[in-house]
Amino acid sequence: MTDNEITKKIIGSAIEIHRQLGPGLLESAYQECLYYELKQAGLKVEKEKPMPVVYKEVKLNHGYRIDLLVENRIVIELKTVEAFTDVHTAQVLTYMKLGNYKLGLLINFHVSLLKNGIKRFIN
Repeated sequence: MTDNEITKKIIGSAIEIHRQLGPGLLESAYQECLYYELKQAGLKVEKEKPMPVVYKEVKLNHGYRIDLLVENRIVIELKTVEAFTDVHTAQVLTYMKLGNYKLGLLINFHVSLLKNGIKRFIN
């Protein structure tokens, strides 16, 4: 399956969840629902995947975690915020860089129309 096909399934699942539940819930609720939907779609999904920071010869386990990692190649960071900030973008890009992942999605469920709450990043 190509990255675009996987991304289409991820976004379609997120839109379905948003249609059913709407905005206003905690990030963790959307995370559990998206995890369920993606597993049901037959995708390999890891939830709260640890992301260590490696600096020179030191490995720092500081509790950084990717919300969802799909097929070991697509980073998904979920938010329930009024608007994305530069920090949210930096977070996704950092996870992509640290894990050498090519594709990332930043999804904000705190919007009236979910397509306005999705950003795609390519490394």
